[in-house]
Amino acid sequence: MSFEEKKIDGKTIYGGKILNLTLDDVRLPNGEVAKREIVRHAGGAAALFVKEGEVLLVKQFRYAYGREMYEIPAGMINAGEEPIAAAARELVEETGYSGELYSIGFIYPSPGYTDEIIHLFAVKNATYTAQKLDDGEFLNVSFISLDRVLKMIESGEIADAKTVVAIYKYINRK
Repeated sequence: MSFEEKKIDGKTIYGGKILNLTLDDVRLPNGEVAKREIVRHAGGAAALFVKEGEVLLVKQFRYAYGREMYEIPAGMINAGEEPIAAAARELVEETGYSGELYSIGFIYPSPGYTDEIIHLFAVKNATYTAQKLDDGEFLNVSFISLDRVLKMIESGEIADAKTVVAIYKYINRK
């Protein structure tokens, strides 16, 4: 039996700069009709840089959670931009580092209500140029030992999904 749901009808409830919210009518596998609220998002890209056993992290206030969070550098993919280019751009903007990026996978951060995909990249041979923060962007950049980062993940101090997944993908590829 297929569990696929087929869109019958839909409308955009909200259209914004970062996301759109749609309300779709779908036909369920049993023939019934249901509603699906979907956050449509262009996707994101993130860059993990580990240098001499230390992870490059940014710490910034995340309004939706009401707290500062440690994360790997990341951001939204612009229209027409390739994920690897977005990750490279965000790495430079947020940290001032640039280097060679290679894919370590992708994640669906919350498949129950959004179509967002976050592409994960690792960085090698990075050098520092200059940080180029976006207007209204405030963050701290630091290198933290991989051992400490793992402890921060286990304690919940680092709970950002893309960061946790990228770290574990990185250590499992060694």
